[in-house]
Parts: sequence; structure tokens; C-alpha cells
Amino acid sequence: MRPASPLLCALMVVRALAAADMAADGAIQPQVKKIVEEVSAERIRETIAQLVSFGTRNTLSPQDDPEYGIGAARKWIFAEFQSYSPRLQVRYDHWRVKKTGRIFKDADLYNVVAVLPGKTMPEVEVVVSAHYDSINIGKLPAGEGLQHVDWEKTAELPAPGACDDGSGIAAVMELARVMSHYEFSKTLVFLAFAGEEQGLVGSTLEAAQAKKDGTIVEAVLNNDIIGTDVRGDGRTGNNAVNVYSDDRLDSQAQELARYVRWAGALYVPYLKVNPQYAPDRLGRGGDQTPFQREGFSAVRITTANEILANQHNEADTLENMSVPYTTRVAQLNAAAAGALALAPPPPDIRALAASAGSARLPMISRGNGYDAVLRWRAAGPAANLKGYAVVMKSTTAPFWEQEIFVGNVTEFALEEVSIDDTRFGVKAIGNDGTESLVATYAYPPWPQVEYKTE
Repeated sequence: MRPASPLLCALMVVRALAAADMAADGAIQPQVKKIVEEVSAERIRETIAQLVSFGTRNTLSPQDDPEYGIGAARKWIFAEFQSYSPRLQVRYDHWRVKKTGRIFKDADLYNVVAVLPGKTMPEVEVVVSAHYDSINIGKLPAGEGLQHVDWEKTAELPAPGACDDGSGIAAVMELARVMSHYEFSKTLVFLAFAGEEQGLVGSTLEAAQAKKDGTIVEAVLNNDIIGTDVRGDGRTGNNAVNVYSDDRLDSQAQELARYVRWAGALYVPYLKVNPQYAPDRLGRGGDQTPFQREGFSAVRITTANEILANQHNEADTLENMSVPYTTRVAQLNAAAAGALALAPPPPDIRALAASAGSARLPMISRGNGYDAVLRWRAAGPAANLKGYAVVMKSTTAPFWEQEIFVGNVTEFALEEVSIDDTRFGVKAIGNDGTESLVATYAYPPWPQVEYKTE
């Protein structure tokens, strides 16, 4: 048997000491804890009731009626955002959308945006979102799809949309109310999309604009259908929530889902967070998808117990959903968004491109041919960082299995640890114990080459 090397022995000591250090790094932040506790079930109930009172929030419903339709709803959301705090910068993001697909006529589409500027990293945004539009597609013929829907008629039908997605909007608005009275390092954005039911229109336009503007969106926590704790077949459970990411191994979205799980364990231990390594429920989608397509880290937070019979029709009422469950999921959002907005940014583990258009590979290499050598660039000013932690897991493990606090360095070697059967990541730890997202050493797909033949 080959004797253990001095570096490996030292590493074992580091790992042993890391357990105690992890407890400190994972310490609860008093501000985040207080925010979670201030989330009000009564306010959430009142918000959903008000949203339902507009009769419908179909994107193609009336824009100018003061009490009915999408126009009245967006104006009320705008005014509510403004009333929470003068520190919130509230605006409409407006587009004139041409007739296409489910948009049966040219239409004005308004996303409602409330921005809480960060103090030290205002250029970095953490987004909490949901869609405020609703729809009633009626009863579809058994076994038939959406080809039978009369989209023009849907704009005239009552669509209370209490759970889909009044529950998500109520959570977003409640977080804006509570969190706007606190300060964060990064900018928090509370975003209410329109046009989701017509094909993710509002989020698609918003994500494309963010990409075009070069906006640094660190995370998108999208909430859609977070209001039921009894499934249509009778399964009951108010202690679990699903977080959908994508199906790319150790992607940005999967890492964000893990972070939500971590924050939930710290601040909302009565709610089990189930990361799902899939884009969404089978054959379905949400407003996180356009942000993922534009290269941003985004997830969908949704109930594990849907009532399909109540979706997209007049049965989606406040009486047919659970406000206490919605409140728990709102608290989870507060924990994850608050922790992220206080934390340092993740380190940069991508090598500079060798030439225009070439892939930026992760900064990982084989030291002496058989060791794992990890490198990264600093996440922020050294004065604000306690240091970095390297995380490891097997290639088939869903969550990180080991964590090693390595100090305020930008390189770390693990002797006799293979980079071929182990996955690695690194995260920044602030002086106050806040933790960044993990930057994962995931390789891009192998480039496809076309070979010419005669």
C-alpha cells in the first residue's frame, strides 16, 4: 500500500477542522431570520383576494377598466409596490406585442418591476418573480390538447387565478413589502410578469432585454403555483416544495436549486425542499425557462401537490388553495433571496478565452498527472472575504458530500484525488459567514465536428 503523502495527511486535518468551520459558515444571519419571521399569512391572503377580485387577469382582457381585467390588476400591483417603501424603485417594462399564436391581437404587455438597490454590489441582481396574468381555457375534450382552445374567448371568461399564479404574486409582493425595509449588498428585483399563459411572453422579453443590456442577474427565483398542499388525487403534504432547475449535470440552475435547499434547511426547517434536476414538470414550463436560455441561473419553485382539475378555469379560487402553505413557500423565498443578496458573489472559475469564439473551460487541471488542482479568480475585495471553500462529490451524487475551507487563496491542490470521477466546486465565504453560490467545474459539451467526405 502506498503511504499517505504529507499533503494528503494535511488535507485530512483540514477536513477534520472544516466540520467546525462549516458550522460557523452556515450560521443563521439575524437579518434573514427576522425577514422570514415577518412574512405575514394575513397579508398574503389579502393580496390573493384582491387579485381574484379583478374577475380575470387575462393578458388580452381590458386594459383601461378601473376594476376589471389585466389593466386594473397591474395598476394595483404597481401602487402596492410604491406603498411599501420609498426605497423601492417601481416601474413598468412595456412592450407592444404583435398578433401571434395565443396573442390573438396586437397587445400592450406590462411587466411590473420593483427594485431595491444594493449598497455595495448594486450591479448584481437577485430576482424574485411570478406571473400576474391568469386564464380560463374551459373544459377541454378528453384526451385533447390546446388545439381546441378559442384564445379570443378566453379573454372574456372569469379567471380568478388564485393559485395560478395569485399565490406566486402574493409571495413576491409580500417579500417586497418586508425586505424593502432592510439593506442588502446586492440589488433585489421583485418582478411580476404578464403574458405567461400566452407562452412565457413577458419573461421572454424581460430575459432578452437583460441579456442585451449586460445585466448581471445572479439568480432568478420564479414562483408558479405555490398554493396547494392537497393533490387532486388526495395526497396531502404541506411540508414539501419542489424546485425545478434543468437536466444538465451541475449546471448553474442545479446549483441554485441546491442553494435554495441549503437556505431552507437553515431558515425554514419545517419545509422540505426537493430539488428536481429537470427543467419543469413533464411537458410544461414556466417563466424561469427564458432566463435559463439567456444564460442566467434560474429555477422554478412550485408545489409538490397540484390540483390539475382547478387549473386554468373558474375553480382556481382562494377557497380551493392553502394560504398557510403559500406562506411557508414565501418564507423559503425570503431565506434564499435574503441569503444570496447578503453574500459575496461566487468566484470565477472560467479561464480566459484563448481566442475569439473559443470555449471558456473551467480552471481545473491534473497536478503531476494524478492530482486535482483547482484555480479561481477572486469573488470580490479580499477585505470582505473570510476565504473560500472547496466542495466535492461523486459524479452521481445529487448534493455536495465534502466541504473544505481553504482560506483566502485562489488555488488549491488535492493530492491523489482524480478529476475524472469526482465533481468539484468552490464558493466564497464572507467575513460574516454568508455563503455565495457554488461555482462548479463543469465542462461544456464536446464540440461537434463535421468531417467532409468524397
